[in-house]
Amino acid sequence: MLLLARCLLVVLASSLLVCPGLACGPGRGFGKRRHPKKLTPLAYKQFIPNVAEKTLGASGRYEGKITRNSERFKELTPNYNPDIIFKDEENTGADRLMTQRCKDKLNALAISVMNQWPGVKLRVTEGWDEDGHHSEESLHYEGRAVDITTSDRDRSKYGMLARLAVEAGFDWVYYESKAHIHCSVKAENSVAAKSGGCFPGSATVHLEQGGTKLVKDLRPGDRVLAADDQGRLLYSDFLTFLDRDEGAKKVFYVIETREPRERLLLTAAHLLFVAPHNDTGAAGPAPGPSALFASRVRPGQRVYVVAERGGDRRLLPAAVHSVTLREEAAGAYAPLTAHGTILINRVLASCYAVIEEHSWAHRAFAPFRLAHALLAALAPARTDAGGGDSIPAPQPSAEARGSGPASGIHWYSQLLYQIGTWLLDSETLHPLGMAVKSS
Repeated sequence: MLLLARCLLVVLASSLLVCPGLACGPGRGFGKRRHPKKLTPLAYKQFIPNVAEKTLGASGRYEGKITRNSERFKELTPNYNPDIIFKDEENTGADRLMTQRCKDKLNALAISVMNQWPGVKLRVTEGWDEDGHHSEESLHYEGRAVDITTSDRDRSKYGMLARLAVEAGFDWVYYESKAHIHCSVKAENSVAAKSGGCFPGSATVHLEQGGTKLVKDLRPGDRVLAADDQGRLLYSDFLTFLDRDEGAKKVFYVIETREPRERLLLTAAHLLFVAPHNDTGAAGPAPGPSALFASRVRPGQRVYVVAERGGDRRLLPAAVHSVTLREEAAGAYAPLTAHGTILINRVLASCYAVIEEHSWAHRAFAPFRLAHALLAALAPARTDAGGGDSIPAPQPSAEARGSGPASGIHWYSQLLYQIGTWLLDSETLHPLGMAVKSS
């Protein structure tokens, strides 16, 4: 029976070693070179992808109108590309203002238009709308949508223009009118544009043996300060990075607390625990703390920080003093612990992102944690049948041990994301992020 159990463990371990290779393959055909595909014009009233514009699979939900006086106005950037004609009928330059992602896709499309029809340029008839001329919750109000034509206004070209917009990377393209094509993009700090749920490499964690360590330097075998589902501090095994990008420059939300003063950087779609109103901190976190996306945390709410009281270290709620929308920092890391939580810069955070249900995400990673434990059980040195010297057991690869890929998103997270997009609605998944990527 013991031999059978060991054989099953070996089979499971082998399957885990194979899966990452499959996930990292070059795509359909595993190495076969794809032939250039023939471009097919969109039909009138057709949209790609074939889902509603403000859903996760397209450009994501509406985030709120941007005005010239709002804090978010700095998210918009002017586009002065000479290869694009801006109608600008308001004569305010509003049509030139857009998010950076929209600008990048529009500039790419401008090149495609000139290549497709020499002498013809891309023309923008509507961009950012500050006057309320569009329907309620239009992405034009956020600078995430443009209406386009060709400079020669040849309507016979518009079907192909829509196809070129799809190829240029717009997140939703709609042959909306005989007179124009409508295109939109995800929010600027979406995973497709920026990142999922991560911390900067300079963030620190607390080790069981004492002292701190930069999150970028974590390795399997490290035990870091975390908390259980009752809010009790404990040390938990670091298992893997669900996302790791050493060279990236990411945009982070900066959340600062008062009394005690702590400062945490994390990406928009990462989950942070917020204390309920009845939590006084007298006996640790009250039951039912909410896990919110970092982008939804507001000043006045309370997050959990490590504090010393009477020689005892415990988690206490601390009021959020400020939330800064953006700060760029080097590196992006999404550590996973066995308990699914982690203390980063002395602030309690979830290891997960994109889905605003920490408990769901933690359950989704149960098979991964089980496999990790089984692999660890195979690792200790085994003794030969004669009771002689111990013989080292075969060691699994770094991927199987949980160190994750050298760079990029962990294959298990990628798998969960695909499942999540099939089973969950867009209200559950963060509009700015990928899925349980962490991150």
